[in-house]
Amino acid sequence: MGSNKPLFTNTVKRKMKAGGKTVGAWAQICSPAAAEIMAQAGFDWIAVDLEHAPTDPGILIDMVRAIEGAGVQPFVRAPWNDFVYIKRILDTGVSGVVVPYVNTREEAEAAVAACKYPPEGIRGMAGSPRAAGYGQNPMDYLKRANDEILVITQIETRTAVENLDEILRIDALDGVFVGPMDLAASMGYLGDASQSEVQAVIRRIEVKAMAVGKILGTVAGNWNQAREMYARGYQMIMVMADGVALARTAAESVSAFREAYAE
Repeated sequence: MGSNKPLFTNTVKRKMKAGGKTVGAWAQICSPAAAEIMAQAGFDWIAVDLEHAPTDPGILIDMVRAIEGAGVQPFVRAPWNDFVYIKRILDTGVSGVVVPYVNTREEAEAAVAACKYPPEGIRGMAGSPRAAGYGQNPMDYLKRANDEILVITQIETRTAVENLDEILRIDALDGVFVGPMDLAASMGYLGDASQSEVQAVIRRIEVKAMAVGKILGTVAGNWNQAREMYARGYQMIMVMADGVALARTAAESVSAFREAYAE
């Protein structure tokens, strides 16, 4: 059976593996329209957040369609390191998965295995979902998915940092994503990742990840911070989130009105 579906290809993964820098954003307000708007802005990738947003797979698949329709690579942050949920995420056709709260080599190996078909992993085989073209020549996808899907785990606790060397030894793990706020909280600095002790630990993560050629990702609060992160070797930076950006713009507009027409 033939298909007009193009070959599953992750150009962003290839770019980062070659040392290139990419820019992306969180899609957190469960809106295909918002995801499409951000994708049309020209980001390299949009990551739909299932950890800190109430998006379910039914909405996710429409968000993936909207992102892909703008020629942008769709990634997803899983709600948890759960192979059943990760399987459902991948079957929507996403190009990469970010797995939160991975603290040991064993947990990282489980995350990788959830994203890979046998014999490399335990992902369930199915040619019928959207990812495989709804059964229209599914082998095009099934044969390529293990190589094309990006697998990233988050480093966001003291325990993960203590086990980082072992985590980074997993060949099939493409990279790590530094979660500065969670890391700061785990170190006793709730809401303050600027503390020197936290920043020192982040520098250690950076050095170790880059030394073994892993993709390095994180979040940035503004463009100046992002530019600094790129200079330090990051290749995958979240520069905005749809809900935060909307809230900020709304607050600025209301504030301008109140100042101009104070009663």
